[in-house]
Amino acid sequence: MKITLKLHANLMDRLPPGTKGHAVVLDVDDGTCVGDVLAQYDLPPKIAKLVLVNGHYVAPEARAAAPLHDGDHLAVWPPVAGG
Repeated sequence: MKITLKLHANLMDRLPPGTKGHAVVLDVDDGTCVGDVLAQYDLPPKIAKLVLVNGHYVAPEARAAAPLHDGDHLAVWPPVAGG
């Protein structure tokens, strides 16, 4: 199945070389969960602060078991600070 992974801000560096922009379409196995993709791209909870699937928040404790489906959009943001 195909999903779109969008990494924002400094996480874009973790996308495959040659990726244009902040998104890449991935071909993943059926049964793949959010946590599987985050692990593949070395995105632990400390780095993957905000995770959305199709615009819906996925809490850190739910990521390991949150299933992905064909056509899903997985978006990840790092922690942000401002002042």
